[in-house]
Amino acid sequence: MDWEVAQWAKERGASSTAFTELLKIPGLAAALGLSFKNTAELNKIIDDKLPRRRPAFTHHFVTVMGEKFDLFSRNIIECLRALYGDPEHVRYLCFTPERHYADADKTIRLYHDLHTGRWWWDTQKAVEDNTPGATIIPIILSSDKTQVTLFRNKSAYPVYLTIGNLPKSIRRKPSRQGQILLAYLPTTRLDHITNKAARRRTLTNLFHACMSFLLKPLEKAGTTGIPMMSGDGIWRRCHPIVAIYVGDYPEQCLVTGAYTGDCPVCDCRHDELEVYPGEHEDRNIDAVLDALATIGSPSFVTTCREANIKPVQHPFWQSLPYINIFSSITPDILHQLHQGVFKHLLAWLKDVCGAEEIDARASRLPPNHSLRIFWKGITKLSRVSGTEHKQMSRFLLGIIMDMPLPGGRAVADRLLRATRGLLDFLYIAQYPSHTDTTLVALENALAAFHDNRDVFVTLGARSAFNIPKLHFLMHYVRFIKLFGTTDNYNTEATERLHIDFAKDAYRATNHKDEYPQMTQWLERREKIAQHANYILWRLQQAEIGPASLSANHDLRWTSPDLACTLTIKMTRHPTKKAVRISDVISPDQYGATFFVAALARFVVQWTNPTWSRQQVEEHAPYVRIPVATIPIFHRVKFWNEAVYGIETVDSLHVHPGQLREDGEYVVPARFDTALIRIDRGLGDPSVEQAVAQVRVIFTLPDFALARLFPTLPAERLPPRHLAYVEWFSSFAAVPERHSGLYKLKRSRDADGGRVASIVPVAYMQRTVHLVPKWGGEVNRAWSSGNVLDECDTFYLNTFKDPHSYFNLY
Repeated sequence: MDWEVAQWAKERGASSTAFTELLKIPGLAAALGLSFKNTAELNKIIDDKLPRRRPAFTHHFVTVMGEKFDLFSRNIIECLRALYGDPEHVRYLCFTPERHYADADKTIRLYHDLHTGRWWWDTQKAVEDNTPGATIIPIILSSDKTQVTLFRNKSAYPVYLTIGNLPKSIRRKPSRQGQILLAYLPTTRLDHITNKAARRRTLTNLFHACMSFLLKPLEKAGTTGIPMMSGDGIWRRCHPIVAIYVGDYPEQCLVTGAYTGDCPVCDCRHDELEVYPGEHEDRNIDAVLDALATIGSPSFVTTCREANIKPVQHPFWQSLPYINIFSSITPDILHQLHQGVFKHLLAWLKDVCGAEEIDARASRLPPNHSLRIFWKGITKLSRVSGTEHKQMSRFLLGIIMDMPLPGGRAVADRLLRATRGLLDFLYIAQYPSHTDTTLVALENALAAFHDNRDVFVTLGARSAFNIPKLHFLMHYVRFIKLFGTTDNYNTEATERLHIDFAKDAYRATNHKDEYPQMTQWLERREKIAQHANYILWRLQQAEIGPASLSANHDLRWTSPDLACTLTIKMTRHPTKKAVRISDVISPDQYGATFFVAALARFVVQWTNPTWSRQQVEEHAPYVRIPVATIPIFHRVKFWNEAVYGIETVDSLHVHPGQLREDGEYVVPARFDTALIRIDRGLGDPSVEQAVAQVRVIFTLPDFALARLFPTLPAERLPPRHLAYVEWFSSFAAVPERHSGLYKLKRSRDADGGRVASIVPVAYMQRTVHLVPKWGGEVNRAWSSGNVLDECDTFYLNTFKDPHSYFNLY
C-alpha cells in the first residue's frame, strides 16, 4: 500500500498541498500503513532511496550583454546511456541498418522505421571506413518553444532527445520512456536590446551557443566512439551521431540559419518557391561551412549572404561529425500539412465557394465514428488546432462536390482535381510504411495539384504559390527514403511531450522560480516510473522465471498494418431485451419496413444456400416468424487487437431517436452505413462488397431458431448476431473521374421500395461515410440526422479515416 499510494501521488494525484492535506486526516496515514505523513517526507524518500537511472539536471547561467539567463541541462552522453541501456528497451533496439522489401524478388524497397532508410546505410559506411566495427546511435533532437500558461504569457523552451535505435512505436509513446528531456533553453526575448535586427541576431546566436554547449560531447564521441552497454549487458563501441532535427518552420530556419521565407533544405529563394517541379540543388554544406569559417573577417556577412545563410556565429552543427544539417531537417505533418498547406487550401476554398455554402454543407453531413460534425460550420472557427484540421480533411472533398462556380463545370472539375491532389498527398504522406510504388503515388498526387492549381488564380483566390510549406512537399519522397516514414519525425510527438515535460511540470510548481522545481518534479517522476517497472519485473519473476529482462515482456513490435483488418466486438447483453416487431417496422422507430419479408427470405436462403433468387422468393411467403419481440443491439464495435489492443478502431451506431416530454429529440436517430460482404450462396465462390445502411441489429431466441431451421444441424445454424440492412447500388468499375469518389444510389425494387435483406453481422467489414450529392446549393431542409433518408444519391467518402483511405483508394 505504501508504494501504491506514493505512485498514485506522483503520477495521478493532486497537487503537493492537496496531498499533504489529505494525509493530515486523523488516522489516515496510520490506517494505510504509510511511511510518510506529508509530501515533503515522500519527496525525501524518493530523492534518497530510489535509484537514479537518468542523469540529473544541472543549472547553468548564460550571460548576454551583462544579463544572466537560466539554462537547465543534462549531460547528453549520460542521457544516451540511459536510453540505450534501459532493460525495457533491449527487446526493441536496432543496431544495424536493414533493407526491407515488399516482394519476394527483392525489387520493391519497403520503408518504415529509421533503420530501413538510406541515411543509416550511408552513415554506417562512412563511419566504417574510418573506424570499423562501429554501432551507430542515430540521435533525433526536437525543440519548440511552448506556452505553459494561458494568460500570463509564461513559456518554456524544452529540447527533447531520443535515439533511432528504438522503433517509432516506442518513441511515440511517452509512457514507454523512449524520449528524454535534454534541456530547458532560455526563453528570454532580450528586450533590453532595443535594435530589432540586433535582437534577432543575438537570439539566434544565443540558441546556437546553448545547443553547442549541449552537444559538445558528441564531437569526439561521434568520431572515435564510446563504449556503451545495452540493457542485456552487451558492450559495443557506439558512435552517437545527430541524424534528425525535428521542428516547425521557424525552428527549421533557426537551426539551419536559413532566411525566413526560403527553403531550409534546398537553395530555392522565396520568389521561386512555386516552381514545379523544383530545379534547385540541395544546399551545399561544404560551401556553407567555408562561409562560416570566415567569421572575424570583414567579408563574413557578405560571404554568408552569398552562401544563402544567415551570419550565425558558430552554429551548433558546425563541428559535429557526419552531419549535413540541411539533410537533417525533415518533413512535418502537423505544421506543414495540417496547420500549413491544408489551412491554405481551406482559405482558398472559402474564397472560391463561399463561407455560407461550405458551412451549410459541413453541418449536414451524416455522422460517423471517425468524423466530427461541425454544427456551426468550419469557416468561422478561430485558433483551429491540428486535430480539427485533420477532421476537416476527412470530408473537405465531399463538401465541394457539385459546387456552382463561375466558369461552369470545367472550372469545378479542375477545382476537384486540385483539391483531391493535395488531400491524396496528405493521406499518402502519413502511411506508416511506404514502398517504391506508394512513393510514386505520392509524387503523382503532388503533380495533380500543381497541374490544376491555376484554378485558384482563375477564381481569384490566389495570385502566386510562393509558400515555403507547399514547396517543401517536393522533398518528402527524398526524406522518406533517407529516414523512413514521416511518423518517425512528426512534431505531433513533440507537442505531446510538451504536456508531460513542460505544462504539467509547470503546474506542479508554485509559479515562482519554476525551473528548479520543474526539473526536480521530472526527476522524481522518472524515478517513480522506473521503480514501477522494477517492481513489475520482480513480481513477474515468480510466474515466468528469470528469462525476461524487461517488465513489459508481453509487448512486442508489430509491423505497420495499412490494411488494418477489423474484428467485430459485440456486447454480451443486448441494448434492449425485447422490442416489438411493430416497433422494428415503424418509421418512427427503427424503420425496418420489410423486416418480416427479409427475415423470411433469409431463412429460406440460409436453409437452401444453392437456391436461386427466384426459388427463394417463391418459398419465402410460407415462412412464419414465431416471435413477436426480438433482442436488439444499438452498437457494433470494430477492433484490431494485434495493433491497437482493446481500442475501438471503428464503431457502428444503430438506434432510433429519443424524445423528451415536449417532443424535442434528446438523442437524434442514427442508422450508420457499412461496407458488407455479399454472400451469394455456397455455389458462388465470388466475393463482393457493397454498401448498406444498417437499420436493426438483433438476435433470434433459441426457440425461434429451432422452429425456423428445424432440419439444420447445430454447426449450420446462422450466427447469433444478425442485421437488417438497406442496400445501395454496386460499385462502378472506376470511380468518378475528377473527384475519384464512387457514386452510389439507393437500390430500389420495381415498386420503388428500398431493397433490404438480413445478413450476419460478421459480414460487416467496417463503417463507411456517405456524402450526399448536393446538386448545386444545399437543400436547407436536409440535416445531419435526415440526409441519408432525404437524399437518394451519394458519394463514398474514402477520406473517412486513414485505413478506409488505404483500402478504398
